[in-house]
Amino acid sequence: MGAAAIAIGPGIYRIPTLGDFINSFALVDSDGQVTLVDCGLKRAPARIVRGLESIGKNPRDVTRILLTHAHNDHAGGAAEFAAESGADSVMAHTADAGYLRSGSMPPRDTTAGIGRLIGLLPTGGFSPVQAVTELEDGQILEIAGGLQVVHTPGHTPGHVSLLHPDSGVLITGDAIFNMRARMTWPFAAFCTSFEQTRRTAQILADLEYSTAAFTHGPEIRGTGRAAIQDFLRRKHR
Repeated sequence: MGAAAIAIGPGIYRIPTLGDFINSFALVDSDGQVTLVDCGLKRAPARIVRGLESIGKNPRDVTRILLTHAHNDHAGGAAEFAAESGADSVMAHTADAGYLRSGSMPPRDTTAGIGRLIGLLPTGGFSPVQAVTELEDGQILEIAGGLQVVHTPGHTPGHVSLLHPDSGVLITGDAIFNMRARMTWPFAAFCTSFEQTRRTAQILADLEYSTAAFTHGPEIRGTGRAAIQDFLRRKHR
Protein backbone atom coordinates (compact mmCIF):
# COMPACT_ATOMS: atom_id res chain seq x y z
CA MET A 1 0.00 0.00 0.00
CA GLY A 2 1.32 3.45 -0.91
CA ALA A 3 1.57 6.53 1.24
CA ALA A 4 -1.65 7.71 2.86
CA ALA A 5 -0.89 11.32 1.86
CA ILE A 6 1.74 12.85 -0.43
CA ALA A 7 2.95 16.44 -0.02
CA ILE A 8 2.81 18.19 -3.41
CA GLY A 9 3.36 21.76 -2.20
CA PRO A 10 3.58 23.72 1.06
CA GLY A 11 0.46 22.75 2.97
CA ILE A 12 -1.02 20.83 0.01
CA TYR A 13 -1.40 17.05 0.05
CA ARG A 14 -2.67 14.46 -2.39
CA ILE A 15 -4.68 11.70 -0.71
CA PRO A 16 -5.01 8.58 -2.88
CA THR A 17 -8.39 6.94 -2.28
CA LEU A 18 -8.05 4.17 -4.89
CA GLY A 19 -4.33 3.88 -5.51
CA ASP A 20 -3.27 6.76 -7.75
CA PHE A 21 -6.39 6.22 -9.84
CA ILE A 22 -8.65 8.47 -7.74
CA ASN A 23 -7.29 11.29 -5.59
CA SER A 24 -8.59 13.78 -3.08
CA PHE A 25 -6.54 16.78 -1.91
CA ALA A 26 -6.11 18.49 1.45
CA LEU A 27 -5.11 22.15 1.72
CA VAL A 28 -4.00 23.23 5.18
CA ASP A 29 -4.35 26.87 6.25
CA SER A 30 -1.88 28.63 8.53
CA ASP A 31 -4.42 28.38 11.38
CA GLY A 32 -4.62 24.60 10.96
CA GLN A 33 -8.04 24.31 9.33
CA VAL A 34 -8.26 22.00 6.33
CA THR A 35 -10.08 22.28 3.01
CA LEU A 36 -10.75 18.94 1.32
CA VAL A 37 -10.97 18.85 -2.47
CA ASP A 38 -13.14 15.93 -3.67
CA CYS A 39 -14.34 12.99 -1.61
CA GLY A 40 -13.90 10.03 -3.94
CA LEU A 41 -16.26 7.08 -4.18
CA LYS A 42 -18.74 6.12 -1.46
CA ARG A 43 -16.12 4.11 0.45
CA ALA A 44 -13.38 6.74 0.16
CA PRO A 45 -13.93 8.56 3.51
CA ALA A 46 -12.00 5.87 5.43
CA ARG A 47 -8.97 6.43 3.14
CA ILE A 48 -9.36 10.18 3.50
CA VAL A 49 -9.34 9.86 7.30
CA ARG A 50 -6.12 7.82 7.12
CA GLY A 51 -4.58 10.43 4.85
CA LEU A 52 -5.50 13.23 7.24
CA GLU A 53 -4.15 11.29 10.22
CA SER A 54 -0.83 10.84 8.44
CA ILE A 55 -0.40 14.64 8.32
CA GLY A 56 -1.53 15.13 11.92
CA LYS A 57 -5.12 16.07 11.11
CA ASN A 58 -8.55 14.55 11.68
CA PRO A 59 -11.99 15.05 10.12
CA ARG A 60 -12.93 17.72 12.67
CA ASP A 61 -10.16 19.91 11.21
CA VAL A 62 -11.92 19.91 7.82
CA THR A 63 -13.99 23.09 7.73
CA ARG A 64 -14.68 23.17 3.97
CA ILE A 65 -15.21 20.65 1.20
CA LEU A 66 -14.76 21.70 -2.42
CA LEU A 67 -16.01 19.40 -5.19
CA THR A 68 -14.53 19.73 -8.68
CA HIS A 69 -17.68 18.24 -10.21
CA ALA A 70 -20.77 16.10 -9.68
CA HIS A 71 -19.59 12.60 -10.55
CA ASN A 72 -19.82 9.72 -8.12
CA ASP A 73 -16.06 9.12 -8.04
CA HIS A 74 -15.63 12.67 -6.69
CA ALA A 75 -18.84 13.31 -4.78
CA GLY A 76 -19.63 9.73 -3.72
CA GLY A 77 -18.19 10.15 -0.24
CA ALA A 78 -19.13 13.82 0.18
CA ALA A 79 -22.39 13.52 2.12
CA GLU A 80 -20.90 11.05 4.61
CA PHE A 81 -17.69 12.98 5.09
CA ALA A 82 -19.51 16.29 5.47
CA ALA A 83 -21.70 14.77 8.19
CA GLU A 84 -18.76 13.25 10.08
CA SER A 85 -16.36 16.18 9.78
CA GLY A 86 -16.32 19.74 10.99
CA ALA A 87 -17.16 21.04 7.50
CA ASP A 88 -19.73 23.82 7.52
CA SER A 89 -19.51 24.39 3.76
CA VAL A 90 -19.59 22.20 0.66
CA MET A 91 -18.62 24.23 -2.40
CA ALA A 92 -19.08 23.59 -6.13
CA HIS A 93 -19.64 25.53 -9.32
CA THR A 94 -23.19 26.80 -9.72
CA ALA A 95 -23.74 24.70 -12.87
CA ASP A 96 -23.21 21.43 -10.93
CA ALA A 97 -24.87 22.49 -7.67
CA GLY A 98 -28.29 21.13 -8.63
CA TYR A 99 -26.88 17.70 -9.48
CA LEU A 100 -25.10 17.55 -6.13
CA ARG A 101 -28.23 18.51 -4.22
CA SER A 102 -30.21 15.78 -5.95
CA GLY A 103 -27.42 13.19 -5.90
CA SER A 104 -27.69 12.71 -9.66
CA MET A 105 -25.12 12.56 -12.43
CA PRO A 106 -25.09 15.17 -15.22
CA PRO A 107 -26.07 13.99 -18.73
CA ARG A 108 -23.55 12.05 -20.80
CA ASP A 109 -22.23 12.80 -24.27
CA THR A 110 -24.25 10.77 -26.78
CA THR A 111 -22.51 11.94 -29.96
CA ALA A 112 -20.35 8.79 -30.15
CA GLY A 113 -21.68 5.26 -30.53
CA ILE A 114 -20.41 4.07 -27.15
CA GLY A 115 -21.80 7.19 -25.56
CA ARG A 116 -25.25 6.45 -26.96
CA LEU A 117 -25.02 2.89 -25.65
CA ILE A 118 -23.88 3.98 -22.19
CA GLY A 119 -26.59 6.64 -22.21
CA LEU A 120 -29.18 3.85 -22.24
CA LEU A 121 -27.81 2.43 -18.99
CA PRO A 122 -28.76 3.71 -15.52
CA THR A 123 -26.66 6.75 -14.65
CA GLY A 124 -26.27 5.83 -11.00
CA GLY A 125 -25.67 8.57 -8.51
CA PHE A 126 -24.59 9.31 -4.96
CA SER A 127 -26.02 10.49 -1.67
CA PRO A 128 -27.39 14.02 -2.07
CA VAL A 129 -25.12 16.79 -0.81
CA GLN A 130 -27.04 19.46 1.04
CA ALA A 131 -26.31 23.17 1.54
CA VAL A 132 -24.02 23.58 -1.47
CA THR A 133 -22.29 26.97 -1.68
CA GLU A 134 -22.21 27.97 -5.34
CA LEU A 135 -18.96 29.16 -6.96
CA GLU A 136 -18.25 31.15 -10.11
CA ASP A 137 -15.39 31.23 -12.61
CA GLY A 138 -12.44 33.34 -11.50
CA GLN A 139 -13.53 33.48 -7.88
CA ILE A 140 -10.65 33.66 -5.38
CA LEU A 141 -11.41 31.61 -2.29
CA GLU A 142 -9.86 32.40 1.09
CA ILE A 143 -8.20 29.01 1.25
CA ALA A 144 -4.49 28.50 1.99
CA GLY A 145 -3.70 32.08 1.02
CA GLY A 146 -5.92 32.15 -2.08
CA LEU A 147 -7.35 29.46 -4.34
CA GLN A 148 -8.69 30.40 -7.79
CA VAL A 149 -11.72 28.70 -9.32
CA VAL A 150 -11.14 27.98 -13.03
CA HIS A 151 -14.33 26.88 -14.80
CA THR A 152 -13.42 24.15 -17.31
CA PRO A 153 -16.82 22.79 -18.37
CA GLY A 154 -17.39 19.84 -20.63
CA HIS A 155 -16.70 16.86 -18.41
CA THR A 156 -19.70 18.21 -16.52
CA PRO A 157 -21.41 21.60 -16.93
CA GLY A 158 -19.87 22.90 -13.71
CA HIS A 159 -16.50 21.16 -13.78
CA VAL A 160 -13.72 23.28 -12.27
CA SER A 161 -9.95 23.17 -12.04
CA LEU A 162 -8.22 24.91 -9.12
CA LEU A 163 -5.13 27.11 -9.13
CA HIS A 164 -3.09 27.84 -6.00
CA PRO A 165 -0.66 30.59 -7.08
CA ASP A 166 1.34 30.72 -3.83
CA SER A 167 2.57 27.14 -4.26
CA GLY A 168 2.41 26.95 -8.05
CA VAL A 169 0.00 23.99 -7.89
CA LEU A 170 -2.81 23.43 -10.38
CA ILE A 171 -5.44 20.76 -9.65
CA THR A 172 -6.83 19.84 -13.07
CA GLY A 173 -9.83 17.87 -11.82
CA ASP A 174 -10.98 15.65 -14.68
CA ALA A 175 -10.11 18.15 -17.43
CA ILE A 176 -7.03 15.97 -18.06
CA PHE A 177 -6.15 12.53 -16.66
CA ASN A 178 -2.65 11.27 -15.85
CA MET A 179 -3.46 7.58 -15.50
CA ARG A 180 -0.35 5.43 -15.06
CA ALA A 181 1.64 8.67 -15.41
CA ARG A 182 0.44 9.13 -19.00
CA MET A 183 -1.71 12.14 -19.80
CA THR A 184 -4.98 11.42 -21.59
CA TRP A 185 -8.40 12.95 -22.07
CA PRO A 186 -11.18 11.78 -19.77
CA PHE A 187 -13.36 9.07 -21.26
CA ALA A 188 -15.57 10.76 -23.84
CA ALA A 189 -18.67 8.77 -22.97
CA PHE A 190 -18.60 10.03 -19.38
CA CYS A 191 -18.35 13.69 -20.37
CA THR A 192 -21.41 15.86 -20.84
CA SER A 193 -19.64 17.28 -23.93
CA PHE A 194 -16.31 15.77 -24.92
CA GLU A 195 -15.64 18.50 -27.50
CA GLN A 196 -16.20 21.19 -24.87
CA THR A 197 -13.84 19.34 -22.53
CA ARG A 198 -11.10 19.46 -25.19
CA ARG A 199 -11.77 23.12 -25.89
CA THR A 200 -11.87 24.44 -22.32
CA ALA A 201 -8.78 22.47 -21.27
CA GLN A 202 -6.82 24.96 -23.36
CA ILE A 203 -7.33 27.43 -20.52
CA LEU A 204 -4.89 25.38 -18.43
CA ALA A 205 -2.04 26.10 -20.86
CA ASP A 206 -2.23 29.81 -20.12
CA LEU A 207 -2.19 29.69 -16.31
CA GLU A 208 0.97 30.07 -14.22
CA TYR A 209 1.98 26.99 -12.19
CA SER A 210 4.80 24.50 -11.90
CA THR A 211 3.09 21.41 -10.43
CA ALA A 212 0.13 19.78 -12.18
CA ALA A 213 -1.98 17.63 -9.86
CA PHE A 214 -4.62 15.28 -11.24
CA THR A 215 -7.68 13.72 -9.65
CA HIS A 216 -6.83 10.62 -11.72
CA GLY A 217 -3.12 9.83 -11.64
CA PRO A 218 0.05 11.12 -9.96
CA GLU A 219 1.15 14.75 -10.04
CA ILE A 220 3.88 16.19 -12.29
CA ARG A 221 6.22 18.41 -10.27
CA GLY A 222 8.28 21.29 -11.54
CA THR A 223 7.47 20.76 -15.21
CA GLY A 224 3.70 20.39 -14.88
CA ARG A 225 2.77 23.41 -16.98
CA ALA A 226 5.17 22.48 -19.79
CA ALA A 227 3.84 18.91 -19.76
CA ILE A 228 0.24 20.08 -20.06
CA GLN A 229 1.12 22.56 -22.78
CA ASP A 230 2.87 19.79 -24.73
CA PHE A 231 -0.11 17.45 -24.28
CA LEU A 232 -2.54 20.11 -25.51
CA ARG A 233 -0.36 20.95 -28.52
CA ARG A 234 -0.15 17.29 -29.56
CA LYS A 235 -3.86 16.65 -29.06
CA HIS A 236 -4.95 19.68 -31.08
CA ARG A 237 -2.85 19.21 -34.18
